[in-house]
Amino acid sequence: MIYLAVLAFGVTLGLPIAVIFASTAQGKATSTALEGIARQPESSGKIQTAMIIGLALIESLVIYALLMFFILQAKLPADEMLRGMIDADAGNAPVEQVQEDTAKANGVEMEDAGENE
Repeated sequence: MIYLAVLAFGVTLGLPIAVIFASTAQGKATSTALEGIARQPESSGKIQTAMIIGLALIESLVIYALLMFFILQAKLPADEMLRGMIDADAGNAPVEQVQEDTAKANGVEMEDAGENE
């Protein structure tokens, strides 16, 4: 259960943290490039090219964080299954009910043992 809580916490905060730091880095890179162009206008082409490459690399890290967000979000259980697991841990729901809810969330039909006899 702690694993799911940490996973949900990481999924929730991972992308915003990446975006915050990337936007800060992009602002700093642009600011520094503009200062360099202001000091030496004749080298503006080289500075601008280096700045664009740097900004693309910074932005690619945010795209990787977005991909990780989607991959990790797929690992989280469905709401019904998560509620059942929480109830089972708290002792509010029987384990059989949690198993049935998990099977329903995964699209699997469970058969009762009494019906087969």
